Amino acid sequence: MLLREKIEKLYEQDKASIDKQAALQAFNELKFFLNYGEIRAASPHQNTWTYHQWVKKGILLGFNVGDLVDVSLNEQFRFFDKNTYTPKKITLEHRVRLSPGGTYIHDGVYLGPHVTILSPTTITIGAFVDEYTSIDTHSFLGPCVQIGKRVHIGTGTYITSTLTELTIPPAIVEDDVYIQGMCSIGDGVIVQRRAVLAQGVHLTHTTQLVDLVNSTIYCKNDSQPLIVPEGAVVVPGTRTMTNDFARTHGIGIYTPLIVQYRPETLSAETALITALQ
Repeated sequence: MLLREKIEKLYEQDKASIDKQAALQAFNELKFFLNYGEIRAASPHQNTWTYHQWVKKGILLGFNVGDLVDVSLNEQFRFFDKNTYTPKKITLEHRVRLSPGGTYIHDGVYLGPHVTILSPTTITIGAFVDEYTSIDTHSFLGPCVQIGKRVHIGTGTYITSTLTELTIPPAIVEDDVYIQGMCSIGDGVIVQRRAVLAQGVHLTHTTQLVDLVNSTIYCKNDSQPLIVPEGAVVVPGTRTMTNDFARTHGIGIYTPLIVQYRPETLSAETALITALQ
């Protein structure tokens, strides 16, 4: 039986009567392939992405059959977690730069060669981080998020995914995206290659993204998630509320804005400088 079929079958079983040994074996097998990037929660095919819901189910399966255990360092540093969610064993052979200082990375995370991680950072199970990507301090990558090559993730950025929302695909950030600090990208969002997010941009699958260049509004629909177009330079903005109370008090609502598109020859930093002038 294929691993996917095993996980789908076990996931549907009642927690009280599930074959725990079989579930643990399937979960550990899934983690093995996630570690090497051979299985992903979402995979690229030409210009589209395919979401693999069963991978989320497999990760949840590990949570369901795990036991809460003491993983304390000593009497002063007390920690308790599921025994199925263990830290990733990183060695020099991974060719990952990991600075000292409180970073936690789950087993079941793929880290490509030459990834840089500045502590403290948390990367959770199922995440895929491709080569030459840099992750700055106090950042968080949630379960199953997909990060491309040469991505810059600024300080305090949260790229998240909700495991229990099985129908919503994880956040996806494609190659050569530049994300300044204090941004957040939620599940159900795809940031296409070479896009630039200015500091403080927040995107979720319910966000309306206003394109001032093309006079267009992008949002999620029944056939696709919210997509930040290739090369878009996105900054925080507002739109005016239209009811009488809002107009009287000058109230607006947060709205991310595309203010320009950067050509292949323009760096992300220069694009931001010109966009914010």
